[in-house]
Amino acid sequence: MNVYPFIEAENARGHGTVTRACQLLGISRTAYYNHRTRTATGGSTRQRTDTALTEKIIAAHDRSRGTYGAPRIRAELAAQGHRHSRKRIARLMQQAGRAGRAPRRWRTTTVPDPAATTPPDLISRDFTTNASDINTRWCGDITYIPTGEGWLYLATVLDLASRRVVGWATADHLHTDLPDQALRNALHQRRPQPGVIFHSDRGCQYTSQQYAHTAHQAG
Repeated sequence: MNVYPFIEAENARGHGTVTRACQLLGISRTAYYNHRTRTATGGSTRQRTDTALTEKIIAAHDRSRGTYGAPRIRAELAAQGHRHSRKRIARLMQQAGRAGRAPRRWRTTTVPDPAATTPPDLISRDFTTNASDINTRWCGDITYIPTGEGWLYLATVLDLASRRVVGWATADHLHTDLPDQALRNALHQRRPQPGVIFHSDRGCQYTSQQYAHTAHQAG
């Protein structure tokens, strides 16, 4: 318990002397006046060092995008010539509300079907941008988003000419219905003329009969 503010308050009210207050609380006058000196000069040397070190820790933590814990931050600071114990760095990180975070595990979203027929690459890996080619070349992919209730999967359709997302869909599964719905949404939004080339990876969702049927229906 910090009794020094009580002594200062009592002294300010004129209810007694510093000597009497120190006697009642069982501390020495020297300790009290040392505390006042440290407060007036911005804290003890240790406190000032901790403040400066915390700033370096926060900077290193930010550079790691919040992934570094105490061991890796300690190693980075040591490489800069600042050698401190791991326990001290861990303590300061905790006081600053910082903690390491393990990178999220990679999740595979599209897996090739070895039995599926691979369609030809009709755009010949040409992903250049040309504003006059809107609604002529689309591409699609599936990604994932971590949420508090599990993984949310997102399928998108991108117009290569404008780099705009023209259709998308979300679901808690990776069934073909997900990218199929994204393509249907793109068709509904853009209503392109027949002849649009759709490009994707060779994931089983995109090489499925269901997806091919939707694409053929739309021309």
